[in-house]
Amino acid sequence: MKFLSAIVTFENLHEVRRLCHWGPVIALSVIGICSTMAIFDSIIWYWPLDTTGGSVNFIMLLNWTVLILYNYFNAMFGGPGYIPLDWKPDSQQESQYLQFCRVCQGFKPPRSHHCRKCNRCVMKMDHHCPWINNCCGHQNHAYFTSFLILAPLGCSHAAIIFVMTMYTQLYERISFGWSTVKIDMSAPRRVQPLMPFSVPAFAATLFALGLALGTTIAVGMLFFIQMKVILRNKTSIEAWIEEKAKDRIQYYQTGEEFIFPYDLGGRWENFKQVFTWSGTPRGDGVQWPVHPKCHQHTLTIEQLKQKADKRVRSQVQYRAVEVYNGACCPVSKGLQTFFRTPCTEEPRIPLSKGDTILATRGTKWWMYGDKVLGEEQINAGERIRGWFPRRCVEKCHYDTAASDNTSEKKIN
Repeated sequence: MKFLSAIVTFENLHEVRRLCHWGPVIALSVIGICSTMAIFDSIIWYWPLDTTGGSVNFIMLLNWTVLILYNYFNAMFGGPGYIPLDWKPDSQQESQYLQFCRVCQGFKPPRSHHCRKCNRCVMKMDHHCPWINNCCGHQNHAYFTSFLILAPLGCSHAAIIFVMTMYTQLYERISFGWSTVKIDMSAPRRVQPLMPFSVPAFAATLFALGLALGTTIAVGMLFFIQMKVILRNKTSIEAWIEEKAKDRIQYYQTGEEFIFPYDLGGRWENFKQVFTWSGTPRGDGVQWPVHPKCHQHTLTIEQLKQKADKRVRSQVQYRAVEVYNGACCPVSKGLQTFFRTPCTEEPRIPLSKGDTILATRGTKWWMYGDKVLGEEQINAGERIRGWFPRRCVEKCHYDTAASDNTSEKKIN
């Protein structure tokens, strides 16, 4: 029991429910199919008990599977680390530099963000990953990135096994016209395979080969994206914040210089902030080492500036002219709206005629924004935001607030 708890630590038993999601189901299915078929094909192609090469091949294959699952489950169940509910800084003065989370009823420390899926503020949040059905953040960033490199390596090894198995089993049965292709198969052929390589086995191997190659390419690209931000000691969210900071400075011509505070100046130093021999990242998830020209709240102050700027030049008021039930792919709103639905887990918001929405971003067919609520809902901390079809709304040609002020002047 101690051994199992040392491998994966469950914060609560309800964490097991994370497996009941399409992301882990697909990910574990791919791992299971590729690993199982690679083991079977290894027995057919290169019997492990006959030669040293076969034994090494089989042990490496099992090693990949164990390491992949170890890092995958640690990333899923270990979690990113959550900010305690009702968290407040030690100094009351620091509160003015921090954003307040109305859901968690506490302040957000530097580098933390609220995840709508987890419904908690996450330490050094990078993103919410559907494949582990959890956030990637401070405590599980190293496990998640290790999984991203181990999965392509293991799938590459499995792909070689699949190709060699099909080659050796079909070489003498079908003439491919490969007269110049000659591979020495004397070692693998010393022992007759225990299982026949039938048509279903060939089809399963071909299917597993497709999964292995697809996983190698897709997950490999994700690994390079993650390493790019890790070597700069950033998260994906912070990279976006930095881009918006440059845009804000250029737009207003303030002349200020924004220095990303957590880049320690060297890739190795940044690398060591995430990867350690113990597996536990450096820091407590609240206080961070910063650039000499910065301080703990450099990034949070920039976030507050961007939030204020967003209210000024990003929000455009729209009024709903069609009813929308909040469906992910609404057929009744047109084929383009149906097929161009945003590929994101962000929510959709239902609309009724007359609803007012403050849009902050959008595409040609969809828009994202906050629904304008009543005072009671606002006081209760309620907030409704998400995607909705662009055809369901029309832009307001006047500002409600400005209109109210004008009417008050006329009355006076």
